[in-house]
Amino acid sequence: MKLDILAFGAHPDDVELGCAGTILKEVSLGKKVGIVDLTRGELGTRGTAETRDEEAMAAAKILGVTVRENLRMRDGFFVNDEKHQLEVIKMIRKYKPEIVLCNAIDDRHIDHGRGSKLVSDSCFLSGLMKIETILDGEKQEAWRPKLVYHYIQWKNLEPDFVVDITGFEEKKIEAVMAYKTQFYDPNSKEPATPITSKNFMESLNYRAQDLGRLVGKDFAEGFTVERCLAVNSLENLL
Repeated sequence: MKLDILAFGAHPDDVELGCAGTILKEVSLGKKVGIVDLTRGELGTRGTAETRDEEAMAAAKILGVTVRENLRMRDGFFVNDEKHQLEVIKMIRKYKPEIVLCNAIDDRHIDHGRGSKLVSDSCFLSGLMKIETILDGEKQEAWRPKLVYHYIQWKNLEPDFVVDITGFEEKKIEAVMAYKTQFYDPNSKEPATPITSKNFMESLNYRAQDLGRLVGKDFAEGFTVERCLAVNSLENLL
């Protein structure tokens, strides 16, 4: 199965928080999008790995993605080494995306920056023919995505570009709230965390509004890039 876009997240809910609006927009335009979670988020204060599995699939339905997989790496302890790179390479070669979206290059949670580098390095290595991978008993062909973009998470990193997600913000919040054990719930008796506050949920909207303001739109999501972006003409910037 070939996808147009493959989004990676260190944990289930990373993709929803960072780029769900963009995914919803691309799906609406007919693009095939998939999600690969590196871990099951089993170290999260609230919920369990099993509840996160259920929530991730519920969110995937809301987003309308073609496929969602979980590599079951160790939450908090996966590393950027050959073993983990090969697992990511297998996913890249399996789905052959033109574009890869992945975690923020630097963030509060150590898994985010580490996951970002793991996926980025794997995108490059995936294009090397002499690296052999086997999936379901068959040798895979080399494949390197054309573009790798990093979404923005906890820290307010300066984006290199933003995507207008006007009209998709409400659906994005619906996808985020599919993780009902993880976010704001005034009736929950679970311990409080930085992402369970009402303020955190409200921040998703006001960040999107602020990024939208910068480009004359209602809502936007920001991304950083690994190399200069090229445009066909100046009109493409409008």
